[in-house]
Amino acid sequence: MRYLRVRLAFSERVRHPMHQFLVAHPEMDREELWTWRFLGDLPAMLFRVVGPIEPYREQIADVDTISEYTLTPATEDSFYAFVRATPTSEEWDWILAFAQESIVVLPPVVYTETGTAVFEVLGDPEDLRALLANLPARVDSTVERVGGSDRRRDPETVLTDRQREVVATAAELGYYDVPRDATVADVAAELDITDSTVSAHLRKAESAVMDAVLSSQT
Repeated sequence: MRYLRVRLAFSERVRHPMHQFLVAHPEMDREELWTWRFLGDLPAMLFRVVGPIEPYREQIADVDTISEYTLTPATEDSFYAFVRATPTSEEWDWILAFAQESIVVLPPVVYTETGTAVFEVLGDPEDLRALLANLPARVDSTVERVGGSDRRRDPETVLTDRQREVVATAAELGYYDVPRDATVADVAAELDITDSTVSAHLRKAESAVMDAVLSSQT
């Protein structure tokens, strides 16, 4: 058995409306698909979403293919979304691509605010090659890592693209130096975003990395 970490880049034309909302809304951070299964003819999915719940509620109510949803607050800035929906043609292509006997997707599938989805998948090497060959051609796929079945979660994988960009800029400017050579305001000015946005990204990134480090030691 082998595992792959794969990043898929979706153009605006093929994104699901809720993924496009994640990209377009400045306060949305990420959407994590944690579990999915078919209930009758429709798949049921559980997402953890980082961002404000009310704009998400307004948007999801307008998506015709979503027949049922329940939003449940989790923390101050995150919530769970239980969704039942009719798959789009692109999503059916996804489902068929993963219809290999040995393939197991390791949750979460992380949809980012830059229009990508990142996930890890475990399976027989031949089935993994077939998976990559069968992914829809209109979605750009990049294999970021290949490893054995005894994979440990890399702290880097828990960061979104935007969080990684903010952390990298902060490190480059000296925010993590001792003594500190840059402030949150310096990072915000470099990226042309607000101080509060920088603070939120750094706080979430630091928390996610520490959680990953601690879990890898258990």
